[in-house]
Amino acid sequence: MTGSAGHRATPRDGTLAEPTDPGPLLRLVRRRELAFAVVGAVNTAMGVGLTMGWLWLLGTAVPPSVAVAAAYATGVGIAFVLHRNLVFRVRGRVLRDFAAFVAVNSGGLVANALLLELAVTVLGFPRAPAAIVVMGAVAVGSYFGHRSLSFRRPVG
Repeated sequence: MTGSAGHRATPRDGTLAEPTDPGPLLRLVRRRELAFAVVGAVNTAMGVGLTMGWLWLLGTAVPPSVAVAAAYATGVGIAFVLHRNLVFRVRGRVLRDFAAFVAVNSGGLVANALLLELAVTVLGFPRAPAAIVVMGAVAVGSYFGHRSLSFRRPVG
């Protein structure tokens, strides 16, 4: 039995229905969580490359933070398309999904900054290990945010 947008119906527990056509990445890794991690790794590498590219393109007359913002603005659209098509495999509601995607990503950025600051300055954890733990926790939270907000579809 299939629900809307070519997804198999699942219980109404807020989870995303499995797509009837999982696509090449989900056929390869078989778990949406692992596909999310793979796309996340690609996005991270892409973000580094975009930042370096913008730093080079903008030159030294522009503050480096502008390159970071430009890389984010460029990369978020690409990340949205990758997650939408390779991980969550949804159709329709593109603008609504994109707005939710940006909100979840922005929330992750804020959570990363606040939690790392808390871990280092208040709790006294070393910077590098704290950054890794915080980034991992935020990545897990981002998965659930995208599953529950950005790409959730009604089932049935």
